[in-house]
Amino acid sequence: MSRPLTLFVALAILGSAPALAQTTVTGKPAPDAATSAKSGGQEAVTRPNTDKPDVNHPGSTHAASNAKLEEGANSFTEAQTQHRLGEAGYKDVTGLMKDDKGIWRGSAVLNGKPVKVGVDFKGNVAAQ
Repeated sequence: MSRPLTLFVALAILGSAPALAQTTVTGKPAPDAATSAKSGGQEAVTRPNTDKPDVNHPGSTHAASNAKLEEGANSFTEAQTQHRLGEAGYKDVTGLMKDDKGIWRGSAVLNGKPVKVGVDFKGNVAAQ
């Protein structure tokens, strides 16, 4: 075999090894495990909810007013938190303080009614 052909064959074999290793299955998934398509996969872990509260019925709105706020290291600034609350329909946001669980909490007005609000590290907004 000529040297260039030998080099080409060697590179082709080495180049295909990672692709073969990526398709190797080890073990079995749990019998009741949901697929990532059903669970939301990574999006379910990091994506904030984007629902906005129903200004006419703030107590019965979508996930934005009854979302479960999650504890975690919150990197939002106070200004970013106020902006996020404004995007969700809240006005006159006051008293924002980050608690020991990383959740910004304060007061706001929604549809003319005062409400307690919170914003978690993912940007989820909730009336409490």
